[in-house]
Amino acid sequence: MKITRILLPVDGSRLSDAAADMAIDLAGDNASIVLLHVRRAVPVGLGQPNANDLLEHLTKGAEEVMTHYRAILSNANADSLELIVGGDVAEVIANVADVEKCDLIVIGSKGKSDLEGLFLGSVTHKVLQTTNRPVLVVK
Repeated sequence: MKITRILLPVDGSRLSDAAADMAIDLAGDNASIVLLHVRRAVPVGLGQPNANDLLEHLTKGAEEVMTHYRAILSNANADSLELIVGGDVAEVIANVADVEKCDLIVIGSKGKSDLEGLFLGSVTHKVLQTTNRPVLVVK
């Protein structure tokens, strides 16, 4: 399998850091990395100015997460594209992988919001069930 584009969904967790390291190693000089952070969606009907305030808060948090990974990818001289998208995390990951024509998804086994589970975090498990792309789960 020739890998030319890797999707790297991140949330700032230790396992996202490990996934970033793995994606960089796999990309080498031959593949680009699509760095993705999925933020919570702003509920419809929240009303103004609450919707704008929440969006601003969520965007600020997303930017803080992306700044960390932007530095990691930059230090590795990795070819990358950055996306921040709101919505259901697993669905957004699967959709972005399709739209960006990614050959591989590299994701941490558990994220920041996952409670300790038996095997995998709920987002990672849902990604495995919803995408037809190969997924590398990093522990």
